Formats: sequence, C-alpha cells, structure tokens
Amino acid sequence: MSIEIKVPELPESIADAVVVNWYKKQGESIRRDEALVDLETDKVVLEVPAISSGVIEKIFFDEGSVVTAGQVLAIIDETVAVSDEAVVEASSNVIATAAKGSVDIVSDVAISPSSRKMMHEHGIDASMIQGSGKHGRILKEDIQNFINNKNSSVENNKSEPKNNVKDSAEKSRTSVNKIGAVGQRIEKRVPMTRLRARIAERLLQAQQNAAILTTFNEVNMKPVMDLRAKHKEKFEKEYGAKLGFMSFFVKASLEALKKFPAVNASIDGSDIVYHGYYDIGVAVSGTNGLVVPVVRNAEEMNMAEIEQSIVDYAIKARDNKLSLEEITGGTFTISNGGVFGSMLSTPILNPPQSAILGMHTIKERAMVVDGEVVVLPMMYLALSYDHRIVDGREAVQFLVTIRDMLEDPSRMLLGI
Repeated sequence: MSIEIKVPELPESIADAVVVNWYKKQGESIRRDEALVDLETDKVVLEVPAISSGVIEKIFFDEGSVVTAGQVLAIIDETVAVSDEAVVEASSNVIATAAKGSVDIVSDVAISPSSRKMMHEHGIDASMIQGSGKHGRILKEDIQNFINNKNSSVENNKSEPKNNVKDSAEKSRTSVNKIGAVGQRIEKRVPMTRLRARIAERLLQAQQNAAILTTFNEVNMKPVMDLRAKHKEKFEKEYGAKLGFMSFFVKASLEALKKFPAVNASIDGSDIVYHGYYDIGVAVSGTNGLVVPVVRNAEEMNMAEIEQSIVDYAIKARDNKLSLEEITGGTFTISNGGVFGSMLSTPILNPPQSAILGMHTIKERAMVVDGEVVVLPMMYLALSYDHRIVDGREAVQFLVTIRDMLEDPSRMLLGI
C-alpha cells in the first residue's frame, strides 16, 4: 500500500514553505516517525516525519522548491517491510561500496546532488570532508576548500633537485600566489532563507513604524552573583534545573512591568492595548537566525520553571524544533547580547511590543562606593522603547526599577 506524505497545514499568516533538506533519497528505506524532510517557512523550520515505515517510492519536489499546504511531498511504499536485518544489510552494502572506491554513498552524511557530482568529478570521498552545513551536511564550498587546501599542500611539498632549488622556489611562490589571489576574490551569492527574509522584513518594519528611543543604565551584579553562588547547588538538587542569570532578569522585569503597564502594552490602530498578563519573549540564537520564543504567563512561574523553559527553548532553537505557537505573541522581550561579548547595544523592538530589554556582558570595573574605589562586576542595561506610548520618564524609571531589584534581590520577594 502506498502512503502519501503531504505538506502539513500552515497557519493563516503563512502561504507556503520551501523544501530545504531531504533526509532520505528515493528508493531508501525509512521507519515510522523518522525525519523525512525539512520545510522552511518565514517563521520556523518544520520537520515532516514519515507516518509509516517502508521504502520511499517517489519524491515529488527537489530541495529549493516552493510548496503549499496539502501538496504531496513523497510516497512511501509500506508493503516493503523494514526490518532490523534490512538496516544492517543496507549498512554493510554502504561500507562495501565505499571500500570499492565509490563516492556516491556515504553512511548518514547528507550531500546535495550538485555536491555529489563535484566530488565524483574530483575523485573525492566524503569521509575525507567535514561538512559545515546543517547536521554535518557537505556543501559545495566545503569541497572547494578541500580541493584548494589539497592543491596548496601538493605545491608546498614538491621535492626538487638541489641544483634547481632557486628555480623551484620561484615556481612554488608563483603557484602559491596564484592560488592566494583566487582565494582572496571568491564571491558567493546565495538566496536569503525564508526565515532571514522575514527577520529583515520585521526589523525594517520596526524601524519605520515606531518612534524608537533607547535609555541606558548600569547594574552591580555582585549581589545576584553571590546569591547564585550560595544557592545554585541546592537549587539544582531541588528543582533539577541550573540557576542562571536570566530568571533574575525575568523576575525583575515582571516587577517593573507591573509598576509601569505602558511598557507591557502595544498599539493596535488608534488604540493602546494594556495586557493583563506577562508573556516574556527571550531572544535566542538558532541555526537560521535570531528567534524569540515566549515564556507565557511568566508571572505564575517560579525561577526554576522560568530557567527550565528557557533551556528547553534554546535546545529547540538549536535543533529547529520550535513550533509557531512557541514564537508567536509576547508582551515584552529580553535579549542577552552579553553571551556573545557585547558591551553595549541598542536592541530593536519586536513588533507590536512597546519595549525590549538588552542585557550585556559582565565586566569588572573600578566603581566608587561610599567614597572608596572598589572593583565590582558591572553590566550595562539598555531599554529600547516606543516613545508613542512610553514616556521618557516611565522608561528611565522602569530601567531603574530593574537595576534596584537586581542590586537587592530580596526586593523581588517582598515586591517593593
């Protein structure tokens, strides 16, 4: 019996998707729930699994094709049973084929048809190349770099007669210079991914449709660092989650948002919508760009639940497993550029939200405390806000509130 694998239903805001990666080829066996193909929308990458075990009878779309909901992606013939013995036999055939010098089949490494053709033309085995693409996928530039390095190595290792050392050196320099000149002027043009194009569109929209200003402050992180160092082992033992800095910032932001509701609001046409809940977006870096999963009803969570939610989202972002629901909505966003070493930045709004908090790296600096110079771990904070609904006074006091909460964490427990 033949089973059709179709493009899943897409949300109303998404018209189509792009086929970005086939995990299996036509004629290969696949098991139920095993990943078959990745589809990229302008928000997330959807992994389409096999709904039945069998052999892939036909694939209808190449990588790069645009598909819509309900279209048939592939057909699986489930009349061909997939047993453990078949898997073992297939693996043995792969090894045997590779031993004979074939470059077309390479265990589990994904290779595009164009890359496979290029490898075949140059007699290169895929086991010799470390892929830089998704899931170790071997890209054409990986192959080109391997060829360039191989040629350079050959030129440098050529042995010449002693009486021709000078001529050999001249020839070697000429060869290396030619390779270097070509390498310095390499250009590569690739189309924007749907996700990157969507990010660009939203960032441009935010700049054009909001009156964005940024206010700055600095916070002494020593009280939070001391509290974390004192309780992190007991915290992890009790809750099974590590105590990081992000939960402190989420909790401090919640207290500040309750005091200044305009920062948790958004503009809808000519109306201001004040949200009676706190859905905190946490910007994380995924394989295809920045995404902002949302910790919903954060005010109802304890610090362990907040930490675990953020860790789960970070893992999903890394593996392209975030659902549309998980990155939709949000009333306020926190972005931590400090993990990449940023000292100071002006974060951009995540529409239709009215504000975003930017965290930065912690640096020890000389500070004056009670008339004495002491060394403290300091962090710059930045709050970008939409001046159409948030006044400068509110923005400054909002950021001061966060600073005060972090410099005296007990205030978060007392709500003062």
